[in-house]
Amino acid sequence: MKLSRDRVRFGLAVFGLSALAVFLLSACSDDKPAAGNSPSASGSSSSSTAPPSSAPIPSASTPSLTPLPTPSKPWPTPKVTGEPAGDAPLASRITFAISKQAQIAAGKAATTTVKCPGIDKVETAGKHELTCTVTYAGKSYGGTLTVDAKQYSASYKFTSASVPIVRAKVVDAVQRSVTDAAKVTCTMDDVAVVKTADAGIACDVTTTANAVQPYKAQVSGNGQVLVAKA
Repeated sequence: MKLSRDRVRFGLAVFGLSALAVFLLSACSDDKPAAGNSPSASGSSSSSTAPPSSAPIPSASTPSLTPLPTPSKPWPTPKVTGEPAGDAPLASRITFAISKQAQIAAGKAATTTVKCPGIDKVETAGKHELTCTVTYAGKSYGGTLTVDAKQYSASYKFTSASVPIVRAKVVDAVQRSVTDAAKVTCTMDDVAVVKTADAGIACDVTTTANAVQPYKAQVSGNGQVLVAKA
């Protein structure tokens, strides 16, 4: 069968279009799927995450403290030296007695001076009232000295609104009053002069249960320390 030239050309054109179509289809089939159609990695991981635990978080336990030992003996009376002889001038014996009284009240022997202007005349019969300054361990306070002198005897009295005290004696008194004290802290210097009419010395007591409790230490004129809860 003899084909015309136009038919041959048409057949070649159709064949070329068919081959081109097959090539395009093959190329499309090799393309990777779009990212939007692929499974999400984050989505799969979130779906497999375990739910948060509702168990309570344990709290740290409060450590117990070691109690301070309770003093077994009374606070020791300090030994005061320098007492004048029995036949020494009355002024010397009186000033020593005031100095001794201050040191015993404070709870510790320390350098103490007593100055009472006019005390050298107290041996004169009659009543004498003098203003004195007592200095204990560098801390000073005032007081009044009353002397009743007679021909062969004399009596005296020293009064003051203040009294010296050492911190160790105050802490000791608080420690005796609080049975479960693990630590005692008092707001005062190592040596202090306090008013007997004041509210008292503030002290904080840390108990064996690690709780802090406030106390007051009241000091009397003779150095006795009375402790009460604030």
